[in-house]
Amino acid sequence: MNKELIIRTSSDAVDFALLKDGKLIELHKEEEKSNFQVGDIFIAKIRKPVAGLNAAFVNVGFEKDAFLHYHDLGPNLASQLKFIKLVSAGKIKDFSLKNFPFEAEIDKDGAIGDVLSANQSILVQVVKEPISTKGPRISSELSLAGRYIVLVPFSDRVSISQKIDSKEEKERLKRLVQSIKPKGFGVIVRTVAEGKKVAEIDKDLQNLLDKWTAMCKRIPTAHHPSKVLGELNRASSILRDVFNDTFSAILTDDKELFDETKEYLQQIAPGKESIVKLYQSKDVPLFEKYSIERQIKTSFGKTVSMSKGAYLIIEHTEAMHVIDVNSGNRSNKATNQEETALEVNMIAAAEVARQLRLRDMGGIIVVDFIDMQNPDNRKVLYDFLKEEMSDDKAKHKILPPSKFGLVQITRQRVRPEVNIKTKEEDPNNEKGEIDAPILIIEKIASDLERIIKQKKKVRLNVHPFIAAYLTKGFPSIRSKWFFEHKKWVKIIPRDAYTYLEYKFLDENGNSIQD
Repeated sequence: MNKELIIRTSSDAVDFALLKDGKLIELHKEEEKSNFQVGDIFIAKIRKPVAGLNAAFVNVGFEKDAFLHYHDLGPNLASQLKFIKLVSAGKIKDFSLKNFPFEAEIDKDGAIGDVLSANQSILVQVVKEPISTKGPRISSELSLAGRYIVLVPFSDRVSISQKIDSKEEKERLKRLVQSIKPKGFGVIVRTVAEGKKVAEIDKDLQNLLDKWTAMCKRIPTAHHPSKVLGELNRASSILRDVFNDTFSAILTDDKELFDETKEYLQQIAPGKESIVKLYQSKDVPLFEKYSIERQIKTSFGKTVSMSKGAYLIIEHTEAMHVIDVNSGNRSNKATNQEETALEVNMIAAAEVARQLRLRDMGGIIVVDFIDMQNPDNRKVLYDFLKEEMSDDKAKHKILPPSKFGLVQITRQRVRPEVNIKTKEEDPNNEKGEIDAPILIIEKIASDLERIIKQKKKVRLNVHPFIAAYLTKGFPSIRSKWFFEHKKWVKIIPRDAYTYLEYKFLDENGNSIQD
């Protein structure tokens, strides 16, 4: 398994594409105007506590007030408020917390009005970016994420990632962290810390303490509200969270970003910085070189094609996302319907896991898999889906398939869903929109894969523009079909066809298109 991170820059945004064995699995966009990313820390002002919601609306400088629920305050809120007040007044110069006396923890079932009041200054962190008409969701329980650990000010807990299976390794990491942890700070040990030595984790800890100190120094002169600590740029944060030995290349077309990425990689993975490359070709854009544009066009529509003629229908309702799995009208070598259903469902499970990450879909997702009578097959599907989603960094929970074939998934959403427009203006001078031409090429190829197994000779009638696209150049798309299927497809341009109309015919001229 090889992973590649492809970074494309433009005048107002940076696009990040994460590839796994050449297939697009994540797509992110960082816009220059974006000032409220997950992880950003603000010195903010309480606008007003609302008893009915047991929450407060907080002015963080966004057009809509941020939402702070009582359960997101953290147990040591009183200590944090006291610390902020003293730092703002210039009465604290040592920000290490080792000599700072903690206040009593707040009641976990208390009321917002008992602990917060209007116009009070508070440090908050963005945990969910502004989505639609809502402002950011924030927490006053701060955390500074590093490569191996997460530093939690005003805490004393040490937690180990649940994804580390070895009990002995968990105990080793816990003893290690407790031996180097400064007073007044809690530590969460991340999964990537497994097997790491004390020097590497201590270096990460010192970097986070330096960040904390630099942030505290800004507070006395900071305007309220304003950002006092920004999250890493998106490239570095992606690398921090997902980088491992499976990465084979990181490419960018921007010199400044190339230098930043290389420098950051030297910090977190010395010796691996050579995989960072600067893409300088002017002939072929970076995303087209790695077929990312094509994958974007074919992956974000309502219908998503898969191998062997199967496809997904993805719809977003007000309450949830609904995904329908369809086998398509195709031949299959399986001996019975149950085997066919399992085969299609396994293909669909892998694609569903990819689509959730790719579109960053959140909330409730219901997947209607093809019904299977055998409970063992349902368990095989469930285990496979969990395995496919194990790399997903967003918090999620999957329920086993019901007897009707429905799988319910909840997935955390902290950023707006990625939504790419895949339709274009109708070139036939008719009102409305149609699928982009590249989607039609994919549909033709999918239909051909099914049809060519059944027929000795196949002819394809298409609009002249599409015929030219399929036959021109070397190797042409038709030539690739020949090498793949060992059969030659005769392509006939038809002036009478609309731009995206096509039809397969057998050797007798009879239609074999569904």
